[in-house]
Amino acid sequence: MRCRASSQRGSGTARGDVLPFPDIIPALKAALPQLRGRLLANQPLADLIWFRVGGPAQVLFMPEDEEDLAYLLAHLPQDLPVTVIGLGSNLIVRDGGIAGVVIRLGRGFGETTVEAGARLRAGAAVPDVRVAKAAQEAGIAGLAFLRGIPGAMGGALRMNGGAYGGEIKDVLIEARGVDRTGQVRVFANADMHYAYRQCGAPDDLIFTSALLQGRPGDPQTIAAEMDKITESREATQPIKSRTGGSTFKNPPGHKAWQLIDAAGCRGLVVGDAQVSEMHCNFLINRGQATAADIENLGEEVRRRVRETGGVALEWEIKRLGVK
Repeated sequence: MRCRASSQRGSGTARGDVLPFPDIIPALKAALPQLRGRLLANQPLADLIWFRVGGPAQVLFMPEDEEDLAYLLAHLPQDLPVTVIGLGSNLIVRDGGIAGVVIRLGRGFGETTVEAGARLRAGAAVPDVRVAKAAQEAGIAGLAFLRGIPGAMGGALRMNGGAYGGEIKDVLIEARGVDRTGQVRVFANADMHYAYRQCGAPDDLIFTSALLQGRPGDPQTIAAEMDKITESREATQPIKSRTGGSTFKNPPGHKAWQLIDAAGCRGLVVGDAQVSEMHCNFLINRGQATAADIENLGEEVRRRVRETGGVALEWEIKRLGVK
């Protein structure tokens, strides 16, 4: 099967200037007759990304379930790029779009199940806030911090997501996923080799579910804890704007927002992208920003912080695709 992605793209950055990728879906359908999920050619991704920017996916695939996902990965040519996106909360899709197959998990990965011993199993597509809510309703304490993490469980697993004193590494028993060859694999917590906003699981692994460990708790007490997290986020973060969450990791011994503020970047604008006035480790699309505006703004912030504070900020937001 010949499904190579073309590297010839439009030179402009605005969405209307982007040329379509070659349509490889007929070849994929012919080679994968048992595929059950949806395949869409040159599918716009901006509506799936919290920043509301970016070009199309050459192919967008939404698998029905883990078996369907494994079938696709086992039969794709190994040289065809595969990218997975979740809820798009911590992501910039560049204006040229993403070549190859972009996978977005949906309803087949959206269940939560309470298990014995104050444990909760969650599909990779379940929003973190829903995981926290399911635990609260079941009287499982220790997972309320997930209320403060934008995105879904798959992204939290990949990034060792954390907020308000908790991280995934503190509560994970095991994570399940499918690798690029279509093999289903299970990783214990120790196998994930977690560090701050980092995961040591193979890069090609697409997480499908997680088993989390909590402890018995009072639902009303847990609900009150979650309410405090909600109030704190609303008071300190621009969560009602088109943003992507925390832009940069906190360097050792520093807070990223303090370094950005000290460098004079609060409110800084590039194109129609802006450093948030409320929390300057957040970038905002004011309405008409391109992905290039947002990424260039981030790089300008990094340059100024390096120049004034001598610290090299590291991106926390993932940037994918063709510029």
